[in-house]
Amino acid sequence: MRLELRNITKRFGALVANDHINLTVNPGEIHCLLGENGAGKSTLMNVLYGLYQPDEGEILLDGKVVHFRGPGDAMAAGIGMVHQHFMLVPPFSVAENVALGNEKTKAGIFDIRWTRKRVKELSKQFGFHLDPNANVEDLPVGVQQQVEIVKALARNADIIIFDEPTAVLTPQETNELMAIMRKLKAEGKGIVFITHKLREVREVADRITVIRHGKIVGQASPTATDSELAAAMVGRAVQLQVEKQPANHKDNALVVKDLIIPNSLGQAVVDKVSFTVQGGEVLAIAGVQGNGQTELAEALLGLQPKATGSIKLDGRELIGRSPRQFLDAGVGFVPEDRNADGLIGNFTIAENLMLNRGNEKPFVKRGGLHLGYRDDFAAAKVKEFDVRTQGIRNKVANLSGGNAQKLIIARELSKPLRLFVAAQPTRGVDVGSIEFIHKRIVETRDAGIPVVVISTELDEVAALADRVMVMYRGGVVGIVPADTPREVLGLMMAGISPEKAADAVGQMMGAQR
Repeated sequence: MRLELRNITKRFGALVANDHINLTVNPGEIHCLLGENGAGKSTLMNVLYGLYQPDEGEILLDGKVVHFRGPGDAMAAGIGMVHQHFMLVPPFSVAENVALGNEKTKAGIFDIRWTRKRVKELSKQFGFHLDPNANVEDLPVGVQQQVEIVKALARNADIIIFDEPTAVLTPQETNELMAIMRKLKAEGKGIVFITHKLREVREVADRITVIRHGKIVGQASPTATDSELAAAMVGRAVQLQVEKQPANHKDNALVVKDLIIPNSLGQAVVDKVSFTVQGGEVLAIAGVQGNGQTELAEALLGLQPKATGSIKLDGRELIGRSPRQFLDAGVGFVPEDRNADGLIGNFTIAENLMLNRGNEKPFVKRGGLHLGYRDDFAAAKVKEFDVRTQGIRNKVANLSGGNAQKLIIARELSKPLRLFVAAQPTRGVDVGSIEFIHKRIVETRDAGIPVVVISTELDEVAALADRVMVMYRGGVVGIVPADTPREVLGLMMAGISPEKAADAVGQMMGAQR
């Protein structure tokens, strides 16, 4: 099925999110939409999927104009969408999630057996490993995404939209998704791939359309360099390499010793973890998601009350302290899920920028909020951290992902810091914002602050780290220099010791010669 968008325009008040966009997607083609956060990519796809109605323009399928009043119409016409934030019901089984909105009945009774059979057929066809009876909440993130794909395929989708599909995936899961997309293409499916990750674009795209500020600004070739793609997306040259001087260690330090964190069943999800981060250095923590990194990050803000062992900052023991006491000790914290843990969507930008500081001067004056100072502070930080918004009284829910992340960075780096912890600091963030956030992290390190970065992106780990700590099943596999080869880090993420991983990579490279 051939898709054509003609002069699609979508406005939100004075904001023109899509400005007369023309786009085609052919059968058996992966067409990539490349652009910064807030460029209008997701808005355009939400128009195509029936979530928004266009103010101007039309949608054509195989040359015929169609009108979608909602996602049901789009799905019935053969369009499926895999959302960045999964549209799944966690307590339901795989089959039940696939059936939602597309229930098959037999003699007037819901026929779950038909859906289970369909899940097995599609899993076999595309190389998935889905158990129709498994509960979605028990599945890894990458497998949950496969459920989303099967949902679309079960409805006989000929055009599948992937909206930032790798934002929550590990490198291994991302590679699996790329293989799945190639299989879908080989089956004749038309794929719209929305992303800002240059490595992925160059790996799978047949055609690339660049969107900036709601307009199509040109086409790019999959053979273009990362620098060329980044410049097309942002509209300027982008520094893709992180520039930093060798670490200049200070005496202040974070010292973690024999840290144990149990889960609800009493099992250790962080098991006797010990490390030190000196002032003026970045320790990057790498590993496949789900190996204790989340719980470790939470412990560094006092969010794991059952944690035992020792967490000392500047010689002061923090284990057993409340999150408020961790914050008062000078901990700045960027959570891995900005929407759930970092921001309050219905609060304004100004209100979010003073979260955790509503009890201190100069935000408080004569027992009440000093609104004038708050607004001046917010305006200054929005400008300093390049948060793209219509104003400080705009709700955070209206910000793009990259701008929401920069808002958290602005808030946390505007406090008097003794430790900065950033979990997945650039997840779902475009290349221009990544450049900005990385620069700010390096500046914090250069100011003599201990910095802990937790990331599943090996490129980010290599770019920011002075040392790399790899976690596996709650323990520390090893702490290695920042220039450790990517292949060695990958093997360490599978639980192989640094020495054995280095030997294995050396033997592999020798065999290739």
